[in-house]
Amino acid sequence: MSLFHDRTSRFCKVGKNNRITFVLRAAKDPSAKVFLCVFGEDENAGIEEYKMECTHSTERFSYYECTPFIANSLIRYFFRVENEFATIYYNALGASFEQIGRGDFEFDPNFHTPDWAKGAVMYQIMVDRFANGDTSNDVLTEEYAYIGAGVARIDDWYKIPAVDGTREFYGGDLQGVIDKLGYLKDLGVEVIYFNPLFVSPSNHKYDTQDYDYIDPHIGKIVNDGGGMLTYGEGSNDRAERYRKRTTDLANLEASNQLFIELVERAHKKGIKVVIDGVFNHCGSFNKWLDREGIYRGNKDYKPGAYVDANSPYNSYFKFMENKWPDNYTYEGWWGFDTLPKLNYEESPELCEYILNVARKWVSPPFNADGWRLDVAADLGHSEEFNHEFWKRFRDAVKSANPDAIILAEHYGNANSWLKGDQWDSVMNYDAFMDPVTWFLTGVDKHSDNANRDMIGNAGAFAHTMNEQLALMQNESLFVAMNELSNHDHSRFLTRTNKRTGRIGTVGGKAASEGIDYNIFRQAVVMQMTLPGAPTIYYGDEAGLCGWTDPDNRRTYPWGRENGDLIAFHKKVIRIHKRYRVLKEGSYMTLNVDKDLLCYGRFHNSSGAVVAINTSDESKHIRIPVWRLGVPKKSYGKVIETKVDKYFVAESTKDATKTYVVGGNLEISVPAHGSVVFKSL
Repeated sequence: MSLFHDRTSRFCKVGKNNRITFVLRAAKDPSAKVFLCVFGEDENAGIEEYKMECTHSTERFSYYECTPFIANSLIRYFFRVENEFATIYYNALGASFEQIGRGDFEFDPNFHTPDWAKGAVMYQIMVDRFANGDTSNDVLTEEYAYIGAGVARIDDWYKIPAVDGTREFYGGDLQGVIDKLGYLKDLGVEVIYFNPLFVSPSNHKYDTQDYDYIDPHIGKIVNDGGGMLTYGEGSNDRAERYRKRTTDLANLEASNQLFIELVERAHKKGIKVVIDGVFNHCGSFNKWLDREGIYRGNKDYKPGAYVDANSPYNSYFKFMENKWPDNYTYEGWWGFDTLPKLNYEESPELCEYILNVARKWVSPPFNADGWRLDVAADLGHSEEFNHEFWKRFRDAVKSANPDAIILAEHYGNANSWLKGDQWDSVMNYDAFMDPVTWFLTGVDKHSDNANRDMIGNAGAFAHTMNEQLALMQNESLFVAMNELSNHDHSRFLTRTNKRTGRIGTVGGKAASEGIDYNIFRQAVVMQMTLPGAPTIYYGDEAGLCGWTDPDNRRTYPWGRENGDLIAFHKKVIRIHKRYRVLKEGSYMTLNVDKDLLCYGRFHNSSGAVVAINTSDESKHIRIPVWRLGVPKKSYGKVIETKVDKYFVAESTKDATKTYVVGGNLEISVPAHGSVVFKSL
């Protein structure tokens, strides 16, 4: 396809006073007339057309430009191209003989995401399962009760999590992360994304107990002691040890100080730190509610809303009935009474408190580099309020730290949050994890459903990418978290066995049976070459397997790592970081065939092509690199994976050179392999 436009700086040039020069690439045709068609601010304002002038041409293409004055900041537009034979409409979904009414480009010149995050290599850590650097802060067996039964410390680091593993603690902590910063730096990590760190009774910490402090169980315990529960005791009335550990201000301040130290050490190594914000709901242990009685009688804390009708936090929750004390009629998220939903609409005090939390952790002395927002679309009780709150949240974060990132968990179309006034981007399920998983394994991201017809279905992959990329401005796209695995879905290496199952149905051992490292290497190549920020879930690089939650939360296998996979990750990460085109280049599908996918990235005078072969036979293909608009005479092979082997060039000097003939690159792609070529 000769028509091309995206929202990169090459095709949307922002000048003085945010005036935008729009650029459209088209086939060289002296008879062509090109128009930029811009929608008004509302549905009744109509469409304004601007004629575009041809500014220069190459052997194959002409480039058309115009710099209109447009009052509205968020611009929605498409192009119309006329010649003597036809009229063609072109938008983010491609070219059509009709104006299709969806998929129009959106661009806001005021929308900027942090440059450090564009294409950055991120690393997700669930702290309890990464590394134990301080055994003195470990959760103790029967220290307290969680969801009606006592918690347990797991002494065997390599034990597979139980089916109901919410009460199991392995002892990972922030000191363990500090101890492993050298490993992360050597791997090539540029950003750590932490699952929640604040005080919480669970191992995953998505039920916050106190937003103001790091949990001493992963931080520092300087004042310890107090009674423990007896086996089988389901109440926390006598959980004195837990009460002291999590409410003593000396422990809390020491834990915050350890976080400050971690961020300082990470920053010295050039590693940013993003933390998890769970603001839709909190936990039943939370000091504002205090259903468990952890804070009762403590002079350092005010009465919780569960206990006292006159609590200053009463408006923070939505109570259905007047049943104090011990009012259990509060609203729970999805009905879970352990996850009280926060009642923002009826509590300006709560709104301001959370906005202060948002500012606090990205400001000195903590200096986190951004937030990942849990179930962000669920916050509040209406879509209108949800958008209003996230606008205020963005203002709060960016005013405190303009270079901070705001990433959200979201499934489905996030376009209404990604217009430049709310989130920066999302965990990239729709334009990465889902299409890559189906294309390479034929199972879904939970390993719950299988469809073998999806394996190698390059047409479906290309269609999905086209649809999903149309929904994001490039500022969002280049910082989207491209994960193969995470704490909510099965490990990708397990998905390569192309089986369905969960730990409760087929057992933990089955997660490692029939896995295919060739498919995994193909996935890593795609992770490092598709648009977005490649995000490694801790242990993926070391060969960790696991079905979906809780099995995906196994401990990092220190001493039992797959060294070859780690070495492969290091090398491919270096390729990703070396070439800017893989971080900020435009994206284009080039070849689509049964069991064969080829796509390109291009940026100014640099191009890269990636080909993935899911079949049992080597494929010889002709790649139309001329479509990238990068007039290079040769490309060098910088990555090749094949059955049980791989090659990664240390530099372009080591790359196998292939010449471009007639605008095409003729190459072979190994069976169950992948290749990456970079323009020379």
